[in-house]
Amino acid sequence: MNQEELLQAAIEARDLSYSPYSRFAVGAALFTKDGRVYQGANVENSSYGLSMCAERNAIYHALMEGCAGDDFLALAIVADTDGPVSPCGACRQVIAEFFPKDSQIILGNLRGEMKVMSVGELLPYAFEGGDMQ
Repeated sequence: MNQEELLQAAIEARDLSYSPYSRFAVGAALFTKDGRVYQGANVENSSYGLSMCAERNAIYHALMEGCAGDDFLALAIVADTDGPVSPCGACRQVIAEFFPKDSQIILGNLRGEMKVMSVGELLPYAFEGGDMQ
């Protein structure tokens, strides 16, 4: 699957967003080594802290289907933004927890713009499990 196809899967996931409060719909699509794609969309709650971002929904969806972080190759994220959308800090930390540092993170928007970076570039100096020893 190429970057454009993965972004298209994220756009399709975005259509399932539940975002009545922010009206900021986000979609994500995660691509694994065996060719599977796991989608996620943001889901809001009137108690904002209970909301879930699209990126984490896609990652947790894959984990619940039995995937492990070593299976993850790429993650595409898309929203209706002026430039390629950027994940929040919480999502960056979850991405850093589960993705290999050289995995591709594809940031996009509905105008077809994209920026591709590695997990290490997305969150340099990430806090990791080994930091707690």
